[in-house]
Amino acid sequence: MADKMWSGRSQKALDSRVNDFNSSISFDWRMYSWDIAGSIAHATMLGEQGIIEKKEADKIVNELTKIREDIASGALPIDFEAEDIHMFVEAELTKRIGETGKRLHTARSRNDQVALDIRLYLRQEIRAVQELLADLLTTIAKKASDNIQAVMPGFTHLQHGQPVTFAHYILAYAQMIRRDMERLDDVYVRTDVMPLGSCALAATTYPLNRHRVAELLGFSAVTENSMDGVSDRDFVIELASALSIMMMHLSRFSEEIILWCSSEFGFLELDDAFSTGSSIMPQKKNPDIAELVRGKTGRVYGDLTTLLTMMKNLPLAYNKDMQEDKEAIFDAVDNAKLCLELFTKMLDTAAVRSDAMLQAAKKGFMNATDCADYLVRKGMAFRDAYKITGQLVAHCIKENYIFETLPLKAYQSFSPLFENDIYEAVDLIHCVNERKVYGGPSEDSVRHQIAEINSFVKSKQEL
Repeated sequence: MADKMWSGRSQKALDSRVNDFNSSISFDWRMYSWDIAGSIAHATMLGEQGIIEKKEADKIVNELTKIREDIASGALPIDFEAEDIHMFVEAELTKRIGETGKRLHTARSRNDQVALDIRLYLRQEIRAVQELLADLLTTIAKKASDNIQAVMPGFTHLQHGQPVTFAHYILAYAQMIRRDMERLDDVYVRTDVMPLGSCALAATTYPLNRHRVAELLGFSAVTENSMDGVSDRDFVIELASALSIMMMHLSRFSEEIILWCSSEFGFLELDDAFSTGSSIMPQKKNPDIAELVRGKTGRVYGDLTTLLTMMKNLPLAYNKDMQEDKEAIFDAVDNAKLCLELFTKMLDTAAVRSDAMLQAAKKGFMNATDCADYLVRKGMAFRDAYKITGQLVAHCIKENYIFETLPLKAYQSFSPLFENDIYEAVDLIHCVNERKVYGGPSEDSVRHQIAEINSFVKSKQEL
């Protein structure tokens, strides 16, 4: 095996077990394209600043471009015996162009190099997650548009509360997903800061133009302190936090879908392509995707905990502990993207059983508040109307009625204010559509919510 590029200080060969323990190429290889992009920008700046000769900089840039193409095509396989992707690329460059390749690392440390790579990589991944979130929002909006009149129970404490529509229900999740996208925008701002030029911890005596490197790589800003530049992983933790919140939303939605697909609810039926069967019970149709999303949420939480714990007692500046950031954040991103993609397809292809929803909504006297409001509109104080309505509920349960079928004479035995229009007042669709308050479940309000979600998605796609 070739000497390590840092081997000048050492007098003994590294124990093979230490080499394996120390190595990160098994997971950081995926940053090869961004590592090379950073090196190209660095070499370009070195040439422009006269730190190395322009012709040498051009030679480095040209060969790095070829190396990237060769890795992408498979012509150059990654050597997993290398310590990390940075050393692999630099060793390959030096093998191809000799001494000139050794000039690439002038005025640079692996400390600021890896900080740059992870920022470049995560910028890309943040946008990829946001694209998947936009797809989910579009799917929710379409599903809501198709089910504006599908009345169903709204719940508190998992007990029947008041009638809503399936459209209004799932649009609540659209608001959560929208906040997830906005939260990722905020994470992106702090990820989009260029650390290269911080070097090991104390910058360099070479006349670097850090803003030029930032310009070449499309960064909005450069780090303000070299020690912070190499030791900051707040943006990684923030991303893991944002993904954890997003997964919590997906997990809540998954739990609803699991319940709705049960025989007890029967509100949804998943497409055969997004559900599985049982090895022993032939009648089963299991919501495995929703269950796995719910399960993988804990995994992403674990990645966040790993990152927080890793960083909690590190002194400035760089420490090798920070190598552990990549496996955790890669895992969080990979699982979040996978869950989003499959969850969206599962929801899009699910059949909504509006008849079952309506039948469920007719149970539990969810129009009781509307009955009380009816008496209030007739002039009764709300507390008195509340009491009479509660007595009506008890009577209906005893006599096996619901408000829609209770005879008018029975209504009037509780209050002479009841008239024939009580049946319109307690009609479930009427109850829903009378809730015209901004953000409520009425048809007009729901259509407005759908339009707002679609407009939000469009605004993000135009950026």
